[in-house]
Amino acid sequence: MDLGLKDRVYVVTGASRGLGFAAARELVADGAKVILTARDEKALAAAAGELGPNAAALAADNADPATAARLIEEARNRFGRFDGILISVGGPAAGGAADNTDEQWRDAFESVFLGAVRLARAASESLTEGGVIAFVLSASVHEPIPGLTISNGLRPGLAGFAKSLSDEVGPRGIRVVGLLPARIDTDRVRYLDSLAADPDAARATNESRIPLRRYGTAEEFGRTAAFLLSPAASYVTGVMLPVDGGARHGF
Repeated sequence: MDLGLKDRVYVVTGASRGLGFAAARELVADGAKVILTARDEKALAAAAGELGPNAAALAADNADPATAARLIEEARNRFGRFDGILISVGGPAAGGAADNTDEQWRDAFESVFLGAVRLARAASESLTEGGVIAFVLSASVHEPIPGLTISNGLRPGLAGFAKSLSDEVGPRGIRVVGLLPARIDTDRVRYLDSLAADPDAARATNESRIPLRRYGTAEEFGRTAAFLLSPAASYVTGVMLPVDGGARHGF
């Protein structure tokens, strides 16, 4: 199946590793060009180098109000166009309601929530018909995850924002979608498992609750993201798609 990605240009945030990098890799593999961005300049350069000439790196912080315009300008200057953005941000600090500090909440709001909103707003102003804005959120949009109270508080709000934005930009032919990963085998998830007294037992318990009985791979997530960003998904908008092996209990 041809996804129609050849020569299309996307910005992918949080792209130095994990889910953002996996999505960027699949986009490039299907012919797209990508601007990779993250805060770690060294890791970002290595990631872009691994993907080859159709990938370029620009270190940036999503919490910086100037970041959105810089990334879109870089896409146009480097590759001549801008077709969409995948907004993938790092997970906020773990902890329960009584554990997380005001500072942790403020930092997460600036980077995870407000930074994502700014990126999406700027993209919506710059995109034309056929453009797409995708958010990498979390299964916590539908079901709170124990020990991740900040994520549980912010991710559902972003899903609501994405749905509202999809209604507003839909008449211009711009799509807005969300991906809701759960137990994907990344550094972040392995770190969360490591917080348990017995990490191996924690993983086994988590796998037993997933109908497919295993964690997903970053590659599986990346392929799903590439499809949703592609013209092949041109009639899909306003949805929050779980990428969780069936772990969500609702429809």
